[in-house]
Amino acid sequence: MDKVSVTERVLSYIEEHLGQELSLEGIAEELHYSKYYMARAFREKTGITLHKYIQGRRLSEAARKLAQTRQPILDIAFDAGYGSQQAFTQAFHQEYRCTPRQYRRVGQYIPRQERIRLQMKYVLASGLFRKGGLAA
Repeated sequence: MDKVSVTERVLSYIEEHLGQELSLEGIAEELHYSKYYMARAFREKTGITLHKYIQGRRLSEAARKLAQTRQPILDIAFDAGYGSQQAFTQAFHQEYRCTPRQYRRVGQYIPRQERIRLQMKYVLASGLFRKGGLAA
């Protein structure tokens, strides 16, 4: 299986299991890939490590919940995979430059890490898509 397909499968798996515990080893085992090959393919095709991507997606989902729900911050922290509100606040502040409470007060959702869609990147990178339509 080529690296684009492997990475797309990993991205889909992450989206489907974002609220669960995710690790390089667990994803590789579940999808039947070598963790080394999978990590290398993911980094090569996305430009970001698997860990950083998962963290970014979880923090973006947490930001959405902060802006659009009244769910307690501690619950959002646990949903995002953090063991404490303090650890969550520290990671959130590092990414968003404000605390979760400050972000909630503003009430505007600004995602930092959207789901990466490789197939379009692949089409664009391969030159199949040209300005004005598909390449002939």
